[in-house]
Amino acid sequence: MALDSKPLWTDEFSTIAFSLGHGFQSVPLNQPIDSDTLLQPLRLDGSSGLAAVWQRLSTESNHPPLFFLFMQGWLKLFPPNANGLVSAWAVRSLPALFGVATIPAMFGLGWLSFRSPRVGHLAAVLMAVSPFSIYLAQEARHYTLPLLWAIASLGCFTVAVRAVVNQIGLPLWVCAVWIGVNALGIATHYFLAFTWMAEGITLLGVWLWQRGWSTAWSRISLVAVGTAVGGLVWFPVWQSTQDSELTRWIYRGDRTGFALLEPIAQTLAGWISMIYLLPIQAMADWLSISSIVLLVVATLWTIPRLVRGLKHQWNSTNRLAVVGFGGVVLGAIALFLGVTYGLGMDVTSAFRYNFVYFPAVIVLAAAGLDAHWAGLKPKGYQTVLLIICISLLSGLTVVANLGFQKTHRPDLVVEAIRENAQAPPLVAIAHYTHGQTGRLMGVAWEWQRTATANETAPRYLLAHQDNNPRSPIIALRRSLISLPRPLDLWLVNFQRVPERPLRSLLQQQGCAATSERRAIDGYQYELYRCTTPKT
Repeated sequence: MALDSKPLWTDEFSTIAFSLGHGFQSVPLNQPIDSDTLLQPLRLDGSSGLAAVWQRLSTESNHPPLFFLFMQGWLKLFPPNANGLVSAWAVRSLPALFGVATIPAMFGLGWLSFRSPRVGHLAAVLMAVSPFSIYLAQEARHYTLPLLWAIASLGCFTVAVRAVVNQIGLPLWVCAVWIGVNALGIATHYFLAFTWMAEGITLLGVWLWQRGWSTAWSRISLVAVGTAVGGLVWFPVWQSTQDSELTRWIYRGDRTGFALLEPIAQTLAGWISMIYLLPIQAMADWLSISSIVLLVVATLWTIPRLVRGLKHQWNSTNRLAVVGFGGVVLGAIALFLGVTYGLGMDVTSAFRYNFVYFPAVIVLAAAGLDAHWAGLKPKGYQTVLLIICISLLSGLTVVANLGFQKTHRPDLVVEAIRENAQAPPLVAIAHYTHGQTGRLMGVAWEWQRTATANETAPRYLLAHQDNNPRSPIIALRRSLISLPRPLDLWLVNFQRVPERPLRSLLQQQGCAATSERRAIDGYQYELYRCTTPKT
């Protein structure tokens, strides 16, 4: 899966720093530093234990600890890279391993839900080649582990729905497993609560449809109480992070006009990318445009066939499974849109959050393909094989970095710095949280990884923004005064800094812009040539 071929980005640096119990607070602010100082939190020194992981997360982050605790033990199994840092391969291999484990887990869920080994096999194949699952597995983040918890929870949910409809008891061991899985899930990622709520909405629908109380409901109520207790434990921690700068990016309550339709479009795109994705992020425009057209055509060809297959399952003995997983998918989407439009938190904007209902989509797709394989139409197996082949090409698109590219692209920033180098560089970023530290770490990491002999390495500046809007300008001024000239100054993500006093400072310091501001994923940057300051 070429785990170390793509640049690390901000959130992946957070995984490393927090898993090592280091955090980001040790990185100096408001002064020029070298790459070794900036990347110090990424060094595996063995001095921090599990308690340090929780301490760092509780003070600097907004995530529960389970994945990071696993990651700390995992990273200790691997030697550092040539620069003495945790290797990209090591930190990405654990999520990839969890991702591989989802393949047999999906076989079990498909077989359990539709009582068909073939549905299980098709679900496992779709999970293996899905561009979305490969994207999650290549991220050094906590998404494939909660994906496993979601699959296990949906398995228990399937048993519960069957028990309710057949009016039989729900085994206590299933209740215990369900509560335990849900508790582990919320200790891994808070968004697993969407999976619980979607299951609850579906069970409520089953109850309204059945209009009766079977023996299973008492134990389902026990699971609901146990799950609620397991979730409420984390509520004070979760609540304390909601006004944080770390979560501000997700709030979008200012939409008007066509922008109101963005969450719906993002939801549709998220569905498609679970099965199909062609090279829409290729460098060549003709390839990107052609890929978009082919992707639309393939999607419009595929959806009616999947719907036809699910209708066949609906009319067979598998209606209950279609209702259950369809309810989970629709319930999760309704919750996502409700949170987006009702609370102004656009959870549809990050496709990775779709992991909460992704397994249900895969099972439904596998059931639809199973009907074609069973002979719904003559030579229906050809339809199945073609869909799987397109999905396989989609997965290879992600591996080749032509789709689902990293959210930030520090490698392109490093290319720009090298191509325009005339003097020692200073890369300065306006700093608010460790998110900006991670962006600057990405540049330093890529520079070290691709460094050649006889080139001058950049120095880095985290110009912190405090209650004074001009504080980044003050930090930048002190740094420019302290450094020798000539100097290449790269200003990164300074768009929230007051512009007039910033331009005035740059003029005083003899810094002249060389081009317009440029933007790539995660970075907006400008290059200034700094010579003798004006007196």
